[in-house]
Amino acid sequence: MTKNKFRPSFFAIPWGVISVIFVVFPLILVFVYAFIGEDGNFTFENFAAVFGEISNLTLLLKTIGISLLTTVICLLIAYPTALILSSAPFNRYVVLALLFIIPMWMNFVLRVIAMRSLLYIFGINNGFFATMIGMVYDFLPFMLLPIYTVLTNMDKSYKEASFDLGANGFVTFFKVTLPLSFGGIMSGITMVFMPVFSAYAITGMLGDAKTNVLGGRINAFFSNSSTWGVGSALSFVLLIIVFLTMILSELLSRRAPKQKQTTKGGTTK
Repeated sequence: MTKNKFRPSFFAIPWGVISVIFVVFPLILVFVYAFIGEDGNFTFENFAAVFGEISNLTLLLKTIGISLLTTVICLLIAYPTALILSSAPFNRYVVLALLFIIPMWMNFVLRVIAMRSLLYIFGINNGFFATMIGMVYDFLPFMLLPIYTVLTNMDKSYKEASFDLGANGFVTFFKVTLPLSFGGIMSGITMVFMPVFSAYAITGMLGDAKTNVLGGRINAFFSNSSTWGVGSALSFVLLIIVFLTMILSELLSRRAPKQKQTTKGGTTK
């Protein structure tokens, strides 16, 4: 019997090369440009321009608010929907879950254009309300999918044990179902909050001047070659916020209750 000449890590080389070219290298460029002035010398003026303008800080707070509101609305819609789809008798019809996930396979811009046309039919003009509808519509599947996956794979014996011990449906949900699905909730929050935080296409197509987000300001800076440094500094600040959000999400996910997995020998781990 011949041994396999390739280790599993060998097949990760293409992914590593692509990540270096299209992820690591652009981030390095952003970092370098953030500390380079118009004269080509090292400077902190770009960060001074970012934090010195009150409009940037106001836009940052507005972006955080829109991101949080979108995430909360998506969670309030996605969790009950996932709970229903994962329960009997709906769990036998996978196509019902696919109806919510299929929009993820469509082009992003096409979905926004379709939603804008639909909103015009109902007389909803561009603005904050239209922007929130577009945000929730576009990112709802990213919240629904991880929660639905966790609820579907949840060990039903935990709920049965809760009922056997005299707990009602309300207590079982808050003591068993909700804690065990916390990992899926955190994954959904991460998958929604971070993209919304940097998304500006939806606000550009469905919003107005009052719904502008930080991503649009960064795009405007990079559209002008003389403000690449300020745009890079603002992108660097945005990257730090996203990075801190990922760390917080990871810490909260680790504290979530874990389901015990039964092995063939009958023990748990």
